[in-house]
Amino acid sequence: MSSGAVPGQTAVLTPAEQQLVQQLKQTDRKVRDHEQAHLAVGADLVRSGPSYTYQTGPDKQRYAVSGEVSIDVSPGRTPEETIPKAQHIRATALAPADPSPQDRSVAATASRMEGEARIELAVQQRVETKNPGQGNADFYKNGDSNGSTRGRIGGRLDLFA
Repeated sequence: MSSGAVPGQTAVLTPAEQQLVQQLKQTDRKVRDHEQAHLAVGADLVRSGPSYTYQTGPDKQRYAVSGEVSIDVSPGRTPEETIPKAQHIRATALAPADPSPQDRSVAATASRMEGEARIELAVQQRVETKNPGQGNADFYKNGDSNGSTRGRIGGRLDLFA
């Protein structure tokens, strides 16, 4: 803050402070655009709107410097539901022009979830071919018979800018 500021009057910012304010404005816009990209693609997956971490600039204004959007990353009830949901999670995570490391991690988790669902679907189809008429819904729900890690993938991950 500039020295000699009088309460109630607008402080004159130094060139360095003006430059910092411009950088904070750019960061704020970039962070908000990043989180909006997640919201636009993953609207039906969003558990909560964006939350931001702020920094106060030398002009006493608050600027977003990071953010997150919480999305549902749990698998579907069946492999047929899980595959498109995992693809949607991945697309949501990678929606911003500049995905963060956390975004890439969520996308990788979604890819693993999709791959496991595809394997489970193939196993179900193989079992159905060998044993026509047997119910396969219980096979997916139990999932442990083939060593699936499906139960460890679900839950909640946050996306960070």
